[in-house]
Amino acid sequence: MSALFNFSSLLLVILLSICTCTYIRAAAPGLVDRNKNGPLGLVFKAARIGERLSPYVSLACIVMACYLIV
Repeated sequence: MSALFNFSSLLLVILLSICTCTYIRAAAPGLVDRNKNGPLGLVFKAARIGERLSPYVSLACIVMACYLIV
């Protein structure tokens, strides 16, 4: 089944994209910061979510990991 039709897989894809964008911004901030508009603006917005809500994102990652293990 596609990740778009399975809710838990969709949440997993969103969490992984937020974590990836935050890591990319930490590694190369100039690359992410100059693309605030357009399609690449989603990378900037996901990185902001990862930075500002990092305790909640990490908690969501732990919950998703426990859900996948069980």
